[in-house]
This record gives sequence, structure tokens and C-alpha cells, in this order.
Amino acid sequence: MREIQELTITPRPGTGKGPSYQTRVLGNIPAIVYGGSSDPEPVAVNAHTISLAVEKGSFMTTLLKLNDGSKVTRVIPRALQLDPVTDRPVHVDFMRLEEGATVRLDIPVHFKGMEVSPGIKKGGVLNIVRHSVELICPAENIPLFIEADVSTMDVRGSLMLSGIALPEGVKPTSKFREATICSIVAPTSMRDEARAAASGTPAVAEAAAAAPAAAAAGAKAPAGGAKAPAAGGAKAPAAGAKAPAAAPAKKK
Repeated sequence: MREIQELTITPRPGTGKGPSYQTRVLGNIPAIVYGGSSDPEPVAVNAHTISLAVEKGSFMTTLLKLNDGSKVTRVIPRALQLDPVTDRPVHVDFMRLEEGATVRLDIPVHFKGMEVSPGIKKGGVLNIVRHSVELICPAENIPLFIEADVSTMDVRGSLMLSGIALPEGVKPTSKFREATICSIVAPTSMRDEARAAASGTPAVAEAAAAAPAAAAAGAKAPAGGAKAPAAGGAKAPAAGAKAPAAAPAKKK
């Protein structure tokens, strides 16, 4: 659990653009405190203090105490308005959390055990489905995060929110009760082998069987217009051809 930070607040006279501008000129941020059995209360908070709290992260899930010099009020931020140019806080809404109150928050999920996970050791990949989940938390026990342990997960295994131990009094909303948090996806080589096994032919055998067919398909057939050689292999002389002249007699 995070230590509850205390912020000093001062009453803010009036609401609207004019009073809010004057509050910012003095180095403060206009804020409103509402909820519980009391009326909404406009207050001012030191701008630098709020900026530091926001920069630390998880500001919207951080329990705070507002001290006005006469009383301390336990609150949690419910809305934060940022300047569109400077990205600095310009207004905050705080909700009072009375004794026994519960609040619905998005709590981040941290993952552990990846270095010893059997599935990841086989080459599997951790597929994170949800980085945060919506939980109903008692004001006295708001967790910084919840831990998803993947140390025993194998390839094609998955982890649901119901398989994660939650802090005392913390429970999921109905929307996230059966939510899948993460899974381990098989590496590409294993998926190829599984597809080959499902078809009944090993991948290597398929490649070997395909090779002769490819070779036969690639062989070039003789041209369709080629003439067959004449029978006997010799071309017959033309019918009208003259016989060769007789050789002259040799003188004695």
C-alpha cells in the first residue's frame, strides 16, 4: 500500500473563469471537493505540489488527505484537467471517502515469473490482454497494482482474473470477473508443425512429395508445330530429277 500523502488546501472564494484565473496567478490550482454528506467545496491547491504528484504516476488511484488547517479530509482524485498546450494540471476534482466507503478504480497489472515460465522458455510469447482491470476497492485498502504470476504457464496457457489473488476486501466488477489477463502464444515453428500434423502429412514429407511434381511441371514439352522425321531418315529424291551423266571412257 502507498503512504497517504497530505496536501494543504485553502478556501477559494467564488467559482467561474475569473476566480479560477486569479487562483492560477497566485501559483495555485482551482479544485473542487465533493461527495459524502457535505456540500461541494471549492478550494485551491499548490500547483507545484500537484504537478509533482501527477508526474509520479498513478495519481488517479492515489489516496490523499486534504488539510485546510481546521480539518483533514480523505479524498481520491476523480478528474484531472490539463492545459492543452503546456500539459500542466489546471483543475482537479476530489471525491471524499468517508469511513467504510468503497471506490471503483482501474488498477494496473504487473507480471512476474516470466524468466522461469515453461512456455516462454520454449520460445512462446507472453500476450498481455489487459494492462489494468476495474476493481471495487475499500478506501482503506486501495492496491497500487495486482500481480499476475506466469511462472507455471506453458504454451497456449492463459490466466484469468479469477486466478489472481486480490487484496482483502478488493473484488472485480461484473464486467471483469471472468476477464482474461494474459496468455502464452506458441512460436511460429510450433504452429507450423501443428498445422502439418492436423493435415496428416509431416511438413518435410509434403515438401519432398511436392518436389518431383514441380520438376515435372517445369520440364518443357516439344513444340506442337515440330515435324516428325521421315521414315528411314533419308529424304526421297524428287520425281522429276535428272540422272547423273555417265563418266567419259578412258583412252588407251
